[in-house]
Amino acid sequence: MFAGSQYFKPFPTASLGEAFHYLDSERASAALIIEPDFGKDAGAGRSPKAQLLLDGADNTIAGVIVGYLDGIRRSATGRLLGSAPPETIRLNTRFLFNRELSSKWFVIPGLVVVVIGLLSTLLTALTVAREWENGSMELLLSTPLEPLEIILGKIAPYLVLGVASVVFVYAVARLVFHVPFVGSHLLFSFSVLLFLCSTLAQGLLISVVTRSQPLAMQISIITGLLPSMLLSGFIFPIESMPVFFQYFTAILPARWFMVIARGIFLKGAGVSELAVPLTVLAFMSALMILVSTKRFKRDLEP
Repeated sequence: MFAGSQYFKPFPTASLGEAFHYLDSERASAALIIEPDFGKDAGAGRSPKAQLLLDGADNTIAGVIVGYLDGIRRSATGRLLGSAPPETIRLNTRFLFNRELSSKWFVIPGLVVVVIGLLSTLLTALTVAREWENGSMELLLSTPLEPLEIILGKIAPYLVLGVASVVFVYAVARLVFHVPFVGSHLLFSFSVLLFLCSTLAQGLLISVVTRSQPLAMQISIITGLLPSMLLSGFIFPIESMPVFFQYFTAILPARWFMVIARGIFLKGAGVSELAVPLTVLAFMSALMILVSTKRFKRDLEP
């Protein structure tokens, strides 16, 4: 029997390999494997065995499932034996993932999302907005530079800064906190560039629309930093949020990159397992760049 985030669903299998497949593909959060002779052994007074495989990537969901485990054990034993479970029943726990139960393994990879959301969106919006306020943007317009060249020139330093910040977080995670990295560095780098493109374009769009540093800072915090902290799954799991916010987070690039970062960092997820988050993030990045570029051109060339 497999436990999803909100329901239990029986599957006609007791294969350990298939159980790991469902957990690795995130189709289930836990798998309860019951041997075919479990009922006969219990009725004959022998010691039946059952195994629970639990995905420990999300501490909150894992804690909820573990909390229900004792109730499930008592209810099942009462039905089989017709009485309360005897004291001889024991639960033996082994941790195959994150054996030290260290929360830093789960928190630190998510810092990449927060750092990029803070640096790229906020700083890009403030810098370009300052150009509008100071009037130096008009000087750039008088040059033979194309709007796209101006855009690339403005966001290039923050692209380098964003990549450097990710490298710094990665080095601290690996060397200081000893968080394992079991995925592909190439796939992780590609995902970081996708997310950086979306956040830089978002900051540029904010600056073009507002043309004011105080207003750009407020909008950047509301649309960039706060979603990265509160609605990306960094602090609160998406599955534990109200239904409205679960759907609302689907339009936030930070939510999808959080899945990608933790999946590659901790689980070694590949392209096939992250196909949906990667596709959505690529679409959002392309859309954000297109909208910001079009709006920038429309303002410069009415």
